[in-house]
Formats: sequence, C-alpha cells, structure tokens
Amino acid sequence: MRLFAQVALAGCLVVAAGAAQADETKFLQSFNGNFAGKGTVQVTTDVPNVSVSCSFKSNATSASLSLDGNCRGLVVVSRAISANLKVSGAKYSGVYVGSRTGPAQLNGSRSGNTINLGIRWAKDVNGDRKARMTVEKRGENGMRLTVIDTDPKTGKSVVTSRIDLQRS
Repeated sequence: MRLFAQVALAGCLVVAAGAAQADETKFLQSFNGNFAGKGTVQVTTDVPNVSVSCSFKSNATSASLSLDGNCRGLVVVSRAISANLKVSGAKYSGVYVGSRTGPAQLNGSRSGNTINLGIRWAKDVNGDRKARMTVEKRGENGMRLTVIDTDPKTGKSVVTSRIDLQRS
C-alpha cells in the first residue's frame, strides 16, 4: 500500500509539473510580437527622469522570453536594451543589457501576470548592485517594464524606469 501511495504521489507531481510548464508556455507566448510605447528612465536616483520612446521585438518559446529593443530620449540619445530570460519550473533567470554598467543578472519567478526579477548590476548603481525589475502583462496587447531601486540617501524604493508598451 505504501508503494502505491508513493507512485500515486510521484504521478501527481509529474502531472502538476506538466500543467505548470504548459501554463508558463501560454503566458510566455502571449508576449510574442512587436511592441512600442513611452515611459521614463532615471539613470540614478539623484538625477531627473528622462522621457523615452521605445520599441521592442519580443520572441517567446515554451521555456524562454527575449525582449530586444531601443529607447530614445532627449531627441538624440538612443540606447539598445534587451532582456533574455529562461524558465525552469517556476524560476526565471537571464541577462539584462542596457545599463551603463554592463550586463546585469536576472533571477526571479512569476506571480499572476507579472515576472518579478531581482537584478544584480555589473557595477554599483545607487550605492549597491541590487535592484528589482518587473515584466508585467497588461491586457491582451500591453506590457509594462519597471525597474525599482533603493535611494541611498533615504533608503526608500524609487521607480527608476517605467515603460508602458502596446503591441504594434
């Protein structure tokens, strides 16, 4: 009887893992396509926000999400931005490129329609190498990218980047 219970439990775990992977596949593939939008970027917490216009191409598979784009601000400043994520079970990991400090490591998980990621910058930004990023699915055709860092002077969380995108 005990062997039967163990086999039944193992079977349930395999079915649950398959359902979770199918759920991630559907979620990730909902990001496929071209997106454009506007937002604000603050390079450090002690400088003003800059308005930006951005465009991204998003590719997704059952186990990955790739965002490649460009943001323009102040008429002449342009920066290539990308995030490449892989999913394994319930965990997301990858690399963010676009920071002036170099490629940053991303690690986190999904909650509902949002991928919550910890950022580990290549060099200190705002006094340390840590921040948070969210990739949020907004409706059928929208996406919001947000970076939150800690102001070293106040210790408070500050939104240093928020870009709202719509499928184009």
